[in-house]
Amino acid sequence: MFTTRPDITGTFGVAASTHWIASSVAMGVLEKGGNAFDAAVASGFTLQVVEPHLNGPGGEVPVLFAKAGSEGVRVLCGQGVAPAAATVERYRELGLNLVPGTGLLSAVVPGAFDAWLLLLRDHGTWRLADVLAPAIHYAEHGQPLLSTTADVISRLKNLFEKEWTTSAELYLPNGTAPVAGALFRNPVLAETYKRIINNSDVSGQSREVEIDSARKLWREGFIAEAVDSFCRSTEAMDTSGRHHGGLLTGDDMAGWSASYEDPITCDYHGYTVCKTGPWGQGPVFLQQLALLDGFELGAMDPEGPDFVHTIVECAKLAFADREAFYGDPAFADVPLETLLSKAYTDDRRRLIKDTASLALRPGQIDGYGGPIGGGNSSPVGAQDLGEFGAGEPTVAKTGETRGDTCHLDVIDRHGNMVSATPSGGWLQGSPAIPGLGFCLNTRAQMFWLDERSPNVIAPGKRPRTTLTPSLALRDGKPYMAFGTPGGDQQDQWSLAFFLRLVHHGMSLQQAIDAPAFHSDHWPSSFYPRQDKPGHLVMESRFSDQTLSELRRRGHDVAVGPAWSEGRLSACTREDELLSAAANARGMQGYAAGR
Repeated sequence: MFTTRPDITGTFGVAASTHWIASSVAMGVLEKGGNAFDAAVASGFTLQVVEPHLNGPGGEVPVLFAKAGSEGVRVLCGQGVAPAAATVERYRELGLNLVPGTGLLSAVVPGAFDAWLLLLRDHGTWRLADVLAPAIHYAEHGQPLLSTTADVISRLKNLFEKEWTTSAELYLPNGTAPVAGALFRNPVLAETYKRIINNSDVSGQSREVEIDSARKLWREGFIAEAVDSFCRSTEAMDTSGRHHGGLLTGDDMAGWSASYEDPITCDYHGYTVCKTGPWGQGPVFLQQLALLDGFELGAMDPEGPDFVHTIVECAKLAFADREAFYGDPAFADVPLETLLSKAYTDDRRRLIKDTASLALRPGQIDGYGGPIGGGNSSPVGAQDLGEFGAGEPTVAKTGETRGDTCHLDVIDRHGNMVSATPSGGWLQGSPAIPGLGFCLNTRAQMFWLDERSPNVIAPGKRPRTTLTPSLALRDGKPYMAFGTPGGDQQDQWSLAFFLRLVHHGMSLQQAIDAPAFHSDHWPSSFYPRQDKPGHLVMESRFSDQTLSELRRRGHDVAVGPAWSEGRLSACTREDELLSAAANARGMQGYAAGR
């Protein structure tokens, strides 16, 4: 099978991500003696600089990792929570029945910084200044601007000039939109990180003390003070078409920190797949695996209509359950044991027919669940997303998805393994905070404003996000770290990739390069939360026969460009042999290793 590039193989270390610079940074850390955790943290901070339209310091990150010499996989939750003032009543008082997709009103506590530093403190070996050095270098001295970043800035130039003037100061140097390929600098962010390092340098103390000092400075020091002041004093235009201030306060930031938890798992054909809890969409991957376990996928053509139809119809059932049942398990009782049980799955599988379903059919579990779509049918004040910023980055009004968020995977020679999907705080989400060089996240847009929903907004609650890194064990041993950006598409693109590995013997790069597809059947997780029943987007590399047969079965097939679906990356470890691969779509993702 044709591939765009070879798998990277070696025994020393491998890294893969959505940007070649971040992959190079991770590999550079390994070369200098750092472990996979040091490399992941340095790469994660670098991604904030080189992909600012896809993530930033004010965003969030979930991480799955396996540590050499220890048993099991762990989840690091870097998903911040809703502010204390974020109640359904508060939004209704503002005349809203959806949380806006942009602006200050949709911010939750930024989680990425604290999560990266907690990972570094507990499992890394480097000091703070060392892991931040690459991000500071590229922010201060410049990095070649991606064409997608330039396009986003150009599209929002009028918004920045008229409304988000602090963003204009940052992203419109000399009053003009930067062009693709030009060196782009963010000296304000560089100074912010230098200030954190300088103020956290506790002379003679351990690296752990230094890192905790930086975490405290972020949550309670000048960062929190600037965020608090900006949210109190600024009313920003958002997707409602109106100006709103923020609800996030310094007290909200001081009261939250990243945390560890166990993954949710599912066994499948000799693999154990590990995902986050239902505060992310990760369990939907596992529900799909459970449903697909009843089909002979290995006998199907991996580019044929049976393969695509079967996966999509299982996805429709699993994602309907996501909408009905998922939410922060600290607030909502999510029946995961039932959702992943054989009896429940067998019953749900009977709904799958030879023709496409156009209905949204969540399961029925007594005492659990809520209304699909949060009970909302007519978004209040919904405006043209291009005018006021995009609810989900790089998703055009046509619905074509070019990718959003970031992803990275790292495995070192010791066997440490990390998979992370940083996101949020993107430059088109909200106005930049003066003096910090970054903006806040808009993750609260994923909450519903309906008390019956398990994902209803509430103070201190995590939104049910789409962020979903993956880590798989094979025969009980940590084997693969993988994932992709893509919002609701993440657990569709990564699933097809995984199935082609398991059932069709493809290599990492072959499975990444294979023609991809996704469904938009269920409500989007992003403002304005629309759905497209039966809609199926497929790359044009699928055969005419496959496209025609899927249409005959009732799928609303839209054909996208040949290389337009997914931004996958993956790393594996089998005994001492390490491998890595990354997506060629967009000419941006790369793997490195030796």
